[in-house]
Amino acid sequence: MAFLRTVSRCNSLVPRKVSSPSGGSCWSYAKSEQFLRQYGMHAAGNRGPLPSALLAALNHRLALEAHPAEGRRWRSTTVAAAAPSSAGLQAASVRPHQQNDNPSSPERDPLDVGFNDPHAAFKSKTTLELIRAYFVYVLCSSEFLVENNMKLMKLMKAIFGDRFFAYLMKQTFYGQFVAGEDRIKIVPTLERLRSFGVKPILDYSVEEDLSQEEAEKREVESSLSSTGTNPGDADSLPQYSVDKTFADRRYKVQSARTYFYLNEATCERNMETFLECLDAVKGATFGTGITAIKLTALGRPQLLLQVSEVIMQARRYMMDLAGSTGNILTHHKTIQDLERYLGHVADKAEVKEFLKKVTSDKDGILHLFPWTGIINEDCQLSETFRVPDPVTGQMRRLISKIPPKEEEMFRNMIRRLNTIVKAAQDLDVRIMIDAEQTYFQPAISRITLEMMRRYNTEKAIVFNTYQCYLKDTYKEVCTDLEQAKRQNFYFGAKLVRGAYIEQERARAAALGYEDPTNPSFEATTEMYHKTLTECLRRIRILKDTNVDPKKIAIMVASHNEDTVRFAIEQMKEIGILPEDKVICFGQLLGMCDYITFPLGQAGYSAYKYIPYGPVNEVLPYLSRRAQENKGVLQKIKKEKRLLLSEITKRLAKGQLFYKPKGKYVPI
Repeated sequence: MAFLRTVSRCNSLVPRKVSSPSGGSCWSYAKSEQFLRQYGMHAAGNRGPLPSALLAALNHRLALEAHPAEGRRWRSTTVAAAAPSSAGLQAASVRPHQQNDNPSSPERDPLDVGFNDPHAAFKSKTTLELIRAYFVYVLCSSEFLVENNMKLMKLMKAIFGDRFFAYLMKQTFYGQFVAGEDRIKIVPTLERLRSFGVKPILDYSVEEDLSQEEAEKREVESSLSSTGTNPGDADSLPQYSVDKTFADRRYKVQSARTYFYLNEATCERNMETFLECLDAVKGATFGTGITAIKLTALGRPQLLLQVSEVIMQARRYMMDLAGSTGNILTHHKTIQDLERYLGHVADKAEVKEFLKKVTSDKDGILHLFPWTGIINEDCQLSETFRVPDPVTGQMRRLISKIPPKEEEMFRNMIRRLNTIVKAAQDLDVRIMIDAEQTYFQPAISRITLEMMRRYNTEKAIVFNTYQCYLKDTYKEVCTDLEQAKRQNFYFGAKLVRGAYIEQERARAAALGYEDPTNPSFEATTEMYHKTLTECLRRIRILKDTNVDPKKIAIMVASHNEDTVRFAIEQMKEIGILPEDKVICFGQLLGMCDYITFPLGQAGYSAYKYIPYGPVNEVLPYLSRRAQENKGVLQKIKKEKRLLLSEITKRLAKGQLFYKPKGKYVPI
């Protein structure tokens, strides 16, 4: 399957044309293959019956794109071999999207920045979908139902059986928050989103329903080295130690998915799932989509803990060198400064060897370690992270000795990530690497930045995620922006408020380290706006100096309408247009439609986070969505008001069976 996927990807990059018998407009062969490939079908090699869902989806696509006079439909039950005379490909030889016939003047609506227009918010929905949404939000307002939602869903499943339970879920929570069971069944949702100016971020949202005991057992085992040492032993920082109390990383977390390491085979399967998401995005959206991934799905957590601690220890070493605190890049320390810092021990043989390996950027700013090597598949962590003691001159490790088997596990993690990002680059789909807990995040951010350096050479393919509830977010973003500028790669960032704040506060208090979070919601909002403003300011500088403004690409991922409004106002004030394609907005499917759809229909780059997967396997995801909605009652109150207003208007006009028809083109 991996070989076939590679062949399919290669074929999708070859721009061949297939003419229709009538000599009219036609799809390219590559486009036909893209559409078939999202169903696991390869037009060049597969024969056999087409499933009814595939026929329906193909007919839906043809209805949108076919020449009116031709009236062709997919009726054949086989896919013929790919050849110019192939009946299957002749049937697919249709006019390109009518929406794109005149891309210079796509349909655009004025934007109500108060987000109070129910028609703009919900004209992409049927009336029955609006009634369902209102019903679901009413249920989310019940504290009893929300607090016991997982128990109630399991009870319903036991009483009604799998089939009727699945039907009930599809009519309620599943239908509201999940796009479909597989990448065939999500296509109508993606098509409709696109026709209303909204693009997808795909996520296969199947989660293991682990007990707390099983989650703790897995986490503790996977966070300890086979040597029996805890990453938090000896001189280690307490933040990067393993504590059973917080081993279940789902504790106090509602809005983020959690992976628990089982073995290397599971990580390989996770990689395959992410690759399938990339194929689905490319096939259904023609490159405008994004796939979200988590690094903890691809490897052993212990290794991320250790690398995170190394990074923080290295920062402390550099702070000692600089003699102060703050952003180390602002101190402009050079290799000569390091030699002076080491003083009389600089003549020792081991220290001289260390100094030979130290590198610097084009401005002469030293890099203590060759960080680019961390994403090489021959990286040796134990030998890389050693520094000389400025007093004794002896080389000391910033990371405990890692056994060869665990070194191999780290290389496997990097190999999986490289495979995913290289596939994204080949398919021209973007990758967003999600943020996680602060004890993993230094490693995740460093690895992601190195992936940017390697792959973001012509456009932003890889995006890092920054959580603005953290005190250091502004400083971290500025540091990474500065590195992107000095090392000449495209910088991609998703700004979020964050998912782990309650867990982070509780863990810091229990383990005795400084709370890394902002003290209040208002402080988090201030951090978000300050960070976003700095990114926009730098984009404006790029425009003013005739440098490609797309060197910085930002996603404002927020359900807070004040933050979205702030971003729009800042764009206008600074002089950044939606057409510059440097700022985009994102919200979850089934939530805050009154923000996403008006943005997309007004010409802003707008995304929906699209979860999909079998009903019974996405119950943990649905449980978290219910919990998250309970926590934002004011937001639900507004959405319910707008829903009720639109439902009332439609019923008054006799539009119970209203059919959405969008003619918008996402930018």
